[in-house]
Amino acid sequence: MAVSDTIESERLYVEPFSEKFLTMAYVSWLSDPEVVRYSEQRFRRHTLDSCREYLQSFDGTPNYFWAIVRKSDRLHLGNINAYVDVINNTADMGILIGCREAWRKGYGAEAWNAVCGYLFRLVGVRKVTAGTISNNEAMLGIMRSTGMVEDGRRVRHMLFEGLEVDMVHAALFREDIV
Repeated sequence: MAVSDTIESERLYVEPFSEKFLTMAYVSWLSDPEVVRYSEQRFRRHTLDSCREYLQSFDGTPNYFWAIVRKSDRLHLGNINAYVDVINNTADMGILIGCREAWRKGYGAEAWNAVCGYLFRLVGVRKVTAGTISNNEAMLGIMRSTGMVEDGRRVRHMLFEGLEVDMVHAALFREDIV
């Protein structure tokens, strides 16, 4: 995994994911159909070992994997990652807020903004991208609230609960926030 300091925002620490976050609570998020409803993780069975393998998959890469931790009580709320394309100087991000008590409180957008700032200012990427299915209102909200603009759509590309839905791609450029 690429080396990162802890990123701090108003209410959160976004810190490099480590073994200390590999808990049964974390595995339970990934096993909760409502938590992973819009994630491709819904098709996998997760264990501590599979989560450890995912963490290890970042070793020796330019990619980042962080835990989102609430400052007030040090509660692990979710995770955020960035897959960095060094040649094209871009980063593709993903996020999961697994702790249900943290839903709809703006933690996702806050963490997303903090990581975008880090990637632009300290890593030096020129563009951050993300994608989600067209009915994932929470992720679409994060994209909008952080200034991302739609930069592509794959019509009826994904199957979601038996329905054909669009895959929406969005982007944010460094010059738009720095």
